[in-house]
Amino acid sequence: MSRTRSTSRTALLAALGLITATGATATVFGTATAGAATPGCKVDYQVTNQWSTGFGANVTVTNTGDPVASWTVEWSYAGNQQVTQGWNATITQAGAAVTAKNVSYNGTLATGGSTSFGFNGSYSGTNAVPATFKLNGVVCNGATEPTTPPTTPPTTPPTTPPTTPPPAGTKADNPYAGAKVYVNPEWSAKAAAEPGGTKVSNQPTGVWLDRIAAINGSATSMGLRAHLDAALAQKGSGELVVQLVIYNLPGRDCAALASNGELGPTEINRYKTEYIDPIAAILGDAKYAGLRIVTTVEIDSLPNLVTNVSGRPTATPNCDVMKANGNYITGVGYALNKLGSIANVYNYVDAGHHGWLGWDSNFGPSAELFKTAATAEGSTVDKVHGFIVNTANYSALKEDHFKIGDSVNGTSVRTSKWIDWNQYTDELSYAQAMRAKLVSIGFDSNLGMLIDTSRNGWGGTQRPTGPGALTNVDTYVNGGKYDRRIHLGNWCNQAGAGLGERPQAAPAAGIDAYVWVKPPGESDGASKEIPNNEGKGFDRMCDPTYTGNARNGNSMSGSLPDAPISGQWFSAQFQELLKNAYPAL
Repeated sequence: MSRTRSTSRTALLAALGLITATGATATVFGTATAGAATPGCKVDYQVTNQWSTGFGANVTVTNTGDPVASWTVEWSYAGNQQVTQGWNATITQAGAAVTAKNVSYNGTLATGGSTSFGFNGSYSGTNAVPATFKLNGVVCNGATEPTTPPTTPPTTPPTTPPTTPPPAGTKADNPYAGAKVYVNPEWSAKAAAEPGGTKVSNQPTGVWLDRIAAINGSATSMGLRAHLDAALAQKGSGELVVQLVIYNLPGRDCAALASNGELGPTEINRYKTEYIDPIAAILGDAKYAGLRIVTTVEIDSLPNLVTNVSGRPTATPNCDVMKANGNYITGVGYALNKLGSIANVYNYVDAGHHGWLGWDSNFGPSAELFKTAATAEGSTVDKVHGFIVNTANYSALKEDHFKIGDSVNGTSVRTSKWIDWNQYTDELSYAQAMRAKLVSIGFDSNLGMLIDTSRNGWGGTQRPTGPGALTNVDTYVNGGKYDRRIHLGNWCNQAGAGLGERPQAAPAAGIDAYVWVKPPGESDGASKEIPNNEGKGFDRMCDPTYTGNARNGNSMSGSLPDAPISGQWFSAQFQELLKNAYPAL
């Protein structure tokens, strides 16, 4: 654990230029020689977790000299440590020598200013802390720490923040208002590596905790604490939102094989003790009390218990099992209660999308089921800050060229093949209506909605500029609609999709934010069967040759070929999303 010194002690050590190292922590200070242009540095290197073959580390660098517009930190290992993945810095390694350079958003360091970056690494034998660091070529090293601190405090305050954050205040009505949002450095690096990707690589996206192992991370992926530490580094003096996706229910996503999970239908106790409890313990750490943590709770779960069970043509045996055993409701209620009890956590429950729940037979029953889950396992509706729609989906935000009340030659557009008697044409109208319904059955009147706009832009050269021909309702709707999917029920790696509205707070009445919860470029599912250890199956809806089922009107799937398993990087899709972005990049 890194040690925090008193104000007077910090000042003296900075003046002397010292290095201390205890266990897996090193604090290194440096000053320039007399007559130089006053460069100087302090570096805290902390091993945050360690296992038999790997470790995670966090490095905080403080500039004690003149302001700099960019920085480079260098050190060398005495052993065989190898950096495998970093965040909040561009890290390279040649032999034992490691170089970390700032990224676009954290290069400027004022005098006394600090920034942090982290990484995962591998090792064998011992994992000794580096003895010497450089900042922009200045060696941060020095003498032995004195045993007695000075008695007169300096006039300037310390630059190192206290270890105990201030008490968390009342929850914000809208956590996104006036706040930055965490940029996931893992996604950002993948996006930036794509041609044209730097245009969006600074956008905030969700962090998906889609299996138990994702909590601690691995040698090649950041765990939850690593993300939260990186968020603290990005936060600065203002507010910052971190977006987490809670996604690991027993029998997960009972209607889609591509997103099946690791827990079997009856493993509710593992869900509680091995998944939710560890997440809650980390989020409840006082270290993170200054972050606004938004949790998207269990997408593609509760609505399945309404739409894909016996009595419906879309029924699946797996969804019948999950309805009968009650573990979706139990799991969601448990998650809401545990996470919602943390003062700075904001729970948003998944509420599907208009192409799933927009019919009367689905809309009301789903809202009632959401309330049932929100009041299960000791939870209450007060543990729900809001709901999210269109998560990882493609439904258009707002269709401008037709309305649900339109008719052509006396025939309602609701009879068109595309709308198919739905009550809504887009996600904005659906989200606002769902909000009103939820408030009417007992949820808070200040309930907020999120809309995932990561992949619903539908721009490019084929985007309509006006309504379709008035020949009949189908030509009118099809000629004017932005959403170019073959069917509203198509959900996997859709061809022709584009990035949607950039993330923004309070864009419309009742809407807390447009968000990119689904990281653009991450696959929805494999286009063919691919063996994996994540429990993810092959769903024919991800096969571009599939001719469909009752859930998509027996239509072609509309999916892209050569897709990897869900969550893995899909470069071809990312390039389409860039090309078809709306607003255009």
